[in-house]
Amino acid sequence: MSPLAARAARIEPFHVMEVVKQADALERAGRSVIHLSIGEPDFTATEPVRRAAALAIEQGRTQYTPALGLHLLRDRIAEWYATRFGVRVDPAAIAVTAGASGALLLTCAALVEPDTEVLMPDPSYPCNRHFITAFEGRARLVPTGPETRFQLDAALVAQHWAAATRGVLVASPSNPTGTSIASSELVKLIAAVHARNGFVISDEIYLGLSYDDIASTALAISDQVIVINSFSKYFAMTGWRLGWVVMPPQLRPALERLAQNLYICASSVAQHAALACFEPESVAVYEAQCAEFRRRRDFLVPALEGLGFGVPVHPDGAFYVYADISRFGKDSDRFVDSVLQATGVCMVPGKDFGVHSPQRFVRVSYATSYERLCEAVERLQKYLTR
Repeated sequence: MSPLAARAARIEPFHVMEVVKQADALERAGRSVIHLSIGEPDFTATEPVRRAAALAIEQGRTQYTPALGLHLLRDRIAEWYATRFGVRVDPAAIAVTAGASGALLLTCAALVEPDTEVLMPDPSYPCNRHFITAFEGRARLVPTGPETRFQLDAALVAQHWAAATRGVLVASPSNPTGTSIASSELVKLIAAVHARNGFVISDEIYLGLSYDDIASTALAISDQVIVINSFSKYFAMTGWRLGWVVMPPQLRPALERLAQNLYICASSVAQHAALACFEPESVAVYEAQCAEFRRRRDFLVPALEGLGFGVPVHPDGAFYVYADISRFGKDSDRFVDSVLQATGVCMVPGKDFGVHSPQRFVRVSYATSYERLCEAVERLQKYLTR
């Protein structure tokens, strides 16, 4: 076999999945495991969405759609921005994609040149930086801390922008921290990037799961940003692999060509099903689920702090807590492994999310039931106070 392309070696393993494999092995051996690791809602698609999918299959609506997605679905997404966020979006600026990953694939293919840099906060979701790497760019991880809510701001952009820098990729709310960029700071950040003729990619897949009125869509500030979103998190359709990108008009021809060539179109069945996401019956379910995530956060954060974890910035969205384990040691990898083996509680070490002090932190997901969270806290308390 011929040697692999060099870019393949630059894609690092996804350590979350390695931890999950260990947890799965314990479960197969008969152990009780509580998963506070995977970023997947424990809810699933609503009944209207499931009915719509079944009907699409029954009626044979399974053929290719336009590369940018069903016109009706793009209309519904535009209406969602108007009713939910008070932002007017032209449906022609929306491309329906094969998950948020498909949106990032198209966007990075269109914007990232070899040997150019894209600024990202450290910590951040690892797969996002690997999209940049796949197109032979460089993700430049900028150390962030509690003072900026673990997010980039205009001052950090100015400090770290270099000759090779072409843009920034931010996520608000963020994985792994669950923190958002305040609107006033986002205004300054976008202005700082645009002043340097750069692009802004805003990953907003957790925007629907916001609890404290901090997060807002970047589209409320500028129509010259690229916004990524997904049906996976707020709409609880992870395995359906459906997302979207909102783009400036000048990007549309390139993204359409790329979509036509890279994957033709997103799943037609998933697109027809997603039309039902915007029905009042479905939205009521999503809002109830969002309230339940908030209830879990309001239990878990003080519970972790009571056990000795540090939570330097309380999460305002998504379903993650980025917790400091310094009180228990200096190696979050070893800490996660020992906790898993001793208690069956599965968390994720910080090394997936960056290189700036990852050994101090673990990511704890509360995308599991309230009852299981309570049990996890009880197990941790027994272990940590033994």
